[in-house]
Amino acid sequence: MTTEDRAPDAPLEELSFTVTGYVSKSPHEAFEAVADPEQLSRYFTTGGARGRLEAGTEVSWDFADFPGRFPVEVAEVVADEKIVIRWEGDESATAPKTETTFTFEPVDGGSRTLVTITEKSWKLTEKGAEGAFGNCMGWTGMLAAMKAWLEHGINLREGFYK
Repeated sequence: MTTEDRAPDAPLEELSFTVTGYVSKSPHEAFEAVADPEQLSRYFTTGGARGRLEAGTEVSWDFADFPGRFPVEVAEVVADEKIVIRWEGDESATAPKTETTFTFEPVDGGSRTLVTITEKSWKLTEKGAEGAFGNCMGWTGMLAAMKAWLEHGINLREGFYK
């Protein structure tokens, strides 16, 4: 449930967050930068991504700076518009899997794209807040790295975390 879906004074049921950014590429190019494992591996999954993000599949991501390949379930894909992924949660999640949604909205006649990343399923606890805030930082970094890669061919993650 997002803040738009509930009454202003209703209590929170889970923590969620949204990050956004503009990329000076078409929605198709921005979408492919996330869906295509070869592109994703160039700027985000520094240990490599295996498998294209297609609905109903399971892919794996690895980060050289945080080793450990982990499975990612692809729940929904609408080409050039939306990708929904899930992966195993821990005790700080409200559901067995956290859920992240990427949307790609055309701007300026499609020459630019507003990329929105929303993640949910975090408990209203200290550990839940740590998980949500940590992942918010991660997705913000991913979005910035995607922009730098697509627009300038620069890998921002290289040497950033270690």
